Amino acid sequence: MDIPRSSGVLLHPTALPGAHGIGALGAEARGFIDFLAAAGQSIWQTLPLGPTGLGDSPYNALSAFAGNPLLIDLPTLAAWGDLDPPELSEERSTVGRVDFPAVRRFKEERLGRAAANFFARADAGRRQAFAAYCREQAFWLDDYALFVAIRGHFDGQSWQEWPASLRRRDPAALEEWRLRLGTAIAAEQYRQYAFATQWDSLKSYANQRDVRFFGDLPIFVALDSADVWANQRLFRLDPEGRPMEVAGVPPDYFSVTGQRWGNPLYRWDAHEAEGFAWWLRRFRAELQRADLVRIDHFRGFQACWVIPATEPTAVNGRWEVSPGRALFHALRSGAADLPIIAEDLGVITPQVEALRREFGFPGMKILQFAFDSGADNPYLPHNYEADCAVYTGTHDNATTLGWWEQLNPEQRAPVEDYLGHSPADIPWDLVRLAMASVARLCILPCQDLLGLGDTARFNRPGQAGGNWSWRLTPGQLPPELAERLHILTATYGRCRPKSAGRQP
Repeated sequence: MDIPRSSGVLLHPTALPGAHGIGALGAEARGFIDFLAAAGQSIWQTLPLGPTGLGDSPYNALSAFAGNPLLIDLPTLAAWGDLDPPELSEERSTVGRVDFPAVRRFKEERLGRAAANFFARADAGRRQAFAAYCREQAFWLDDYALFVAIRGHFDGQSWQEWPASLRRRDPAALEEWRLRLGTAIAAEQYRQYAFATQWDSLKSYANQRDVRFFGDLPIFVALDSADVWANQRLFRLDPEGRPMEVAGVPPDYFSVTGQRWGNPLYRWDAHEAEGFAWWLRRFRAELQRADLVRIDHFRGFQACWVIPATEPTAVNGRWEVSPGRALFHALRSGAADLPIIAEDLGVITPQVEALRREFGFPGMKILQFAFDSGADNPYLPHNYEADCAVYTGTHDNATTLGWWEQLNPEQRAPVEDYLGHSPADIPWDLVRLAMASVARLCILPCQDLLGLGDTARFNRPGQAGGNWSWRLTPGQLPPELAERLHILTATYGRCRPKSAGRQP
């Protein structure tokens, strides 16, 4: 993929400021796009946007296709006429953190009211638009809306705990429950319609300001998801719908016992027999939502780490070859240029590198990984090729300040030697290093631009709870920060200069 020399900011939309306890796709999202444009940035990396399940992680979504209803902007629903102004009066503007249980209770009640109001009073034009959306997305939406309605009926139980007729998708049982839960199914269809409508409007706003969305496609899907329930033939499950083997990664930088993610593994032979139809729909859906897409855990498309479901950790796993080459050939048959970035971190073999290069997918470089093994470290900027994306850190890393504070003097010395000075502002030192590199794409976590410590990090791999809750506060991205970032961006040729003779 031919990426112009550019840069952008990583921020999950849940972390936007504003009322109602969580970021949303309304005024605050547009304000962030305005900040990016003022700062000379052309990319907003959002991470996955699906409805979250256990742990509130966007990498553990209830659907690979659906949007997260918690991101729906309530004032926009009021502007559409689906909510009355008094229904917005109770606000939950928790400063700096997302209280997911409280937000879920608050927003789901109002989204339920909005759905009821829509079906009671929407005009013919909106009803027709809703019907058209449901027809166009029926290949995933029908199963997903039914899944959410049944899951709600059983108080959030995983589908493996449902009655056998529903677990095994007996046609008569499915039809019975469609009739029984018709109102709840329609309400979920409305929520997805509202999310898609608001997202499309936001994307148009961004693109008009030369800001592109950078999405994320996790290789695996959650066991408790509509995807697995509706497509059990495509996953390695026993007759009761339970995984026989699960996904993860071997011991690495993040964990001495590896990471046992628990996602079900694919029956690749079944996918190949169907011409990778499910995968092609998934990629196309993500590429419609975003302008470019990161494939999370790209190395799993060459070989994945297979862990027996009975193992408590990821230590006793094995590598198993995947048919990624055949999949990407099928995907490329419909598009000459695939706007894809490969997350090629971790244990990367020559075979993984060859797969990435064959299809022209840029890889990733992380500066926090660069200083622990001498001058040949592939994450040091002098070793980069231009065809890559450089980060100070990712959503799984500590913030740069948090990382620095955890280093002892001996570990800090190589960083100081490389920079040529003892850092007084380490986040911006690494921001400058990333911006100056030959990497065509530079992505900066928002927390590093703000110089925040590790309490602001998004995720701690291997930690089950307490992640993804950090939020911006109102006014935390002032014009002065945009100006500082714009000057640095222009200095290193990642945007047209706005001013000269200034140093950030």
